[in-house]
Amino acid sequence: DGQKRQCHVYNLIHIHVLQGKWTNKERVLVFSSRGISFRTRHLMMDLRTMMPHSKADTKMDRKDKLFVVNEVCEIKNCNKCIFFEAKKKQDLYMWISNVPHGPSAKFLVQNVHTLAELKMTGNCLKGSRPLLSFDPKFDMEPHYALLKELFTQIFSTPRYHPKSQPFVDHVLSFTIAEHRIWFRNYQIIEEDASLVEIGPRFVLNLIKVFQGSFGGPTLYENPHFQSPNMVTLFLTRPGTFFTFDHLFAFNVLPRLHFLEIKVS
Repeated sequence: DGQKRQCHVYNLIHIHVLQGKWTNKERVLVFSSRGISFRTRHLMMDLRTMMPHSKADTKMDRKDKLFVVNEVCEIKNCNKCIFFEAKKKQDLYMWISNVPHGPSAKFLVQNVHTLAELKMTGNCLKGSRPLLSFDPKFDMEPHYALLKELFTQIFSTPRYHPKSQPFVDHVLSFTIAEHRIWFRNYQIIEEDASLVEIGPRFVLNLIKVFQGSFGGPTLYENPHFQSPNMVTLFLTRPGTFFTFDHLFAFNVLPRLHFLEIKVS
């Protein structure tokens, strides 16, 4: 009975897909440079699992220029890209781009928690289409409106995609707080429409928005952004005292193992 019921569900899905036409041919390439940590690798795998319209590729050599990513996307027949760039084996940067003409944006990724380590009670069907929920602040400033359009085109699963399921059972939330973008993934409970977090979760600290793909003229530069090197230099000044609230705000708690600083 269980196998018959499962076959019946698959037949219904197949009939539903055949009734519509797949017109939105968005394809997102999700890959990284060499030198990423295990947590970044798991985050990348979580995003690929969440996005049935994504593609994977081998890690790119750190000596290659970023413009090479456009050629890789063209070979893979992808018109969007999420590229993770690791520096010093501890700082993670994420690029999102509309290939090949732009625009593109560069973020510093902070507070990464993957599906494996969160172990939340939420769950959703693999390949299902998400609802995208954006903070009202995205419509108040031009650079946030541009990022909203990029996020919409990258994370929304195209309708009637061959690898997608015709169900909407989870929500991708983009919230702006402390000049950062907080990403969350929630399951929609059928009974009362409440939300239960699934994961992964991470925070994006915007650095710059470029007119081209992985370069070009700068459209916007975040005045609130402080590079990890500047934060480290500031923290290592002699005679400086900090509370744990300061360290959490700077996102340097993982660096305490090699920074000789005094915490009050």
